[in-house]
Amino acid sequence: MQEKSSSYKLLFSLPVIVAALGYFVDIYDLLLFSIVRVPSLRSLGIPESQLLDKGVLLINSQMAGMLIGGIFWGILGDKKGRLSVLFGSIVLYSLANIANGFVTNINQYVILRFVAGIGLAGELGAGITLVAEILPKEIRGYGTTIVASIGVLGAVLAYFIADIYDWRIAYFIGGGLGLLLLVLRFNVFESSVFSAVKKSKTVRGDFFMLFTSKKRFFKYLRCIMIGLPIWFVIGILITFSPEFAKAIGVVEPVKAGKAVMFAYIGLSMGDMSSGLLSQFLRSRRKVVFSFIIMTAGATAFYLLQPSGGSAFFYGTCWLLGFAIGYWALFVTIAAEQFGTNLRATVATTVPNFVRGSVNVFTPLFLMLAHDHGVLGSAGMVGSLAIVVALLAVWKMEETFAKELDYTE
Repeated sequence: MQEKSSSYKLLFSLPVIVAALGYFVDIYDLLLFSIVRVPSLRSLGIPESQLLDKGVLLINSQMAGMLIGGIFWGILGDKKGRLSVLFGSIVLYSLANIANGFVTNINQYVILRFVAGIGLAGELGAGITLVAEILPKEIRGYGTTIVASIGVLGAVLAYFIADIYDWRIAYFIGGGLGLLLLVLRFNVFESSVFSAVKKSKTVRGDFFMLFTSKKRFFKYLRCIMIGLPIWFVIGILITFSPEFAKAIGVVEPVKAGKAVMFAYIGLSMGDMSSGLLSQFLRSRRKVVFSFIIMTAGATAFYLLQPSGGSAFFYGTCWLLGFAIGYWALFVTIAAEQFGTNLRATVATTVPNFVRGSVNVFTPLFLMLAHDHGVLGSAGMVGSLAIVVALLAVWKMEETFAKELDYTE
């Protein structure tokens, strides 16, 4: 009993707390653009007719940076250590977001969102990997759930800061929070599992190893595929919520920032629920499958909802957020699927490839919208993402309580 109590105390150890706070700041900075998209572009003189197209350009630029950053930080995390990523990524995205507050034209904005994207790519994967490796296998699901549940609430803070202050000040605050958190990280210790592998001659952080084995490649591909519905919802349905509200017939104006806030409150509650349910059922796959089905239902409800008021619309945004609340499980599964010498590479690249899928979803969404409208287009793209995710989880290995002290 005493040993079990001691294990649970590890859930509140400094690495878990710092990883959760780091992801909190990461989400604040990541989602801030979605919240200030319209006011910031208007401030830069972008006409109303171009707000959607320029918004897509900026989001795609940020996500392209995250794709590149995901590979860079993932490899670095396996070669040099998880802490090297936690330090380097937070410095880069904090400084980039401060610089975002000084932009004077769209070209500067595009470049700095790209740089910020590179920095933001490293935070979650390194944090989840570190937490998964330092906690006993029976409770690591609780640890990663804490990280994700607290982290996604950064979007709520971003909404309130952007609502109170000018968009430039909101960027300054996000960058400042990151630099403050950097001080706490000096007391975080490295994973003993990684330290042991580092002393050996095992090849670490070889990204191409994921493609040299058919079994390893498809395992990696499935990890990416199960997360696609999450970023379809965030990157399209929530980010462009004002456009969807108009198409549905909502008379009152809908703010993207408020939609993001409600969606991320739901996401935090969903992450907590899915994590606890996973521990109770002792299964990752069953819970992820259930939440993907829930996402399908919530997406259909969002697109087919009656043209009520804005309050009802924000309620559906919360529902969508709760349904995609398997983000923590999704990244945890990725970390558990691979050995210590590739774990950070996988856990960092997988969520960023999922985020980067917006570079595929948005052009497809805009192309189909010309003939089918935004509602019909979103329905088709969303259906594709959900079917692919269901096929992936169907073939996925169960990793609950899997020993992580092994190499590929």
